[in-house]
Amino acid sequence: MLVCHCLGVSDRTIREAVREGAETVDDVHEVCGAGSGCGGCRELVSDVITQERVCARRSDVVPTDRLCGRRSPESQAGVSAA
Repeated sequence: MLVCHCLGVSDRTIREAVREGAETVDDVHEVCGAGSGCGGCRELVSDVITQERVCARRSDVVPTDRLCGRRSPESQAGVSAA
């Protein structure tokens, strides 16, 4: 989803910036420029930051081998390819 139309920054880019350490809208702005044009997206950038933090906390709780697409080879032992 395009979040910052002025600079063409997507939510994926913002989420990656958060995973790499950005904690505030200003941090995200420094990394990828989102929110530095007209400023109309700053609230949405903040929402994406919050969502990414919540997802990060949840992945700390759920074993990664139980997440779709992240199965360990051991957990796929009984799964045959179609």
